Amino acid sequence: MPFAFMIGPGGEFGLHSHRWTALHETIEGWVESLALAHHAALWAKCITKVTGDEVEDIALDGHQPVREVKGLADTWWRGADSLVAIYNGEADCLSAPQSRTALIYSGLDEWGLRGGVDDDEG
Repeated sequence: MPFAFMIGPGGEFGLHSHRWTALHETIEGWVESLALAHHAALWAKCITKVTGDEVEDIALDGHQPVREVKGLADTWWRGADSLVAIYNGEADCLSAPQSRTALIYSGLDEWGLRGGVDDDEG
């Protein structure tokens, strides 16, 4: 079933198909997530894709939410040398839990982890 990107009543950025799912608190958060995905893909030494129920098994101990993406259904986490993107929004919107996806960008140095953004800037 097709879906459309939409802006919610509170400015949330999300998907609509047979139901509405807010992905990010703001359009800016969505743009930040796209920029972070591009940045992480350029600098990671390894990218691992995890799908379906295995997404729940990802250990996020020692990881902090990446505040600038303002994630709701789709979230980003920053660890000591990795970034983890967890995409639940499309799976929720389409009632297809098997479509949950996570990308683990590992082997990142400080530039790869932050791209010059300090924790108190997001």
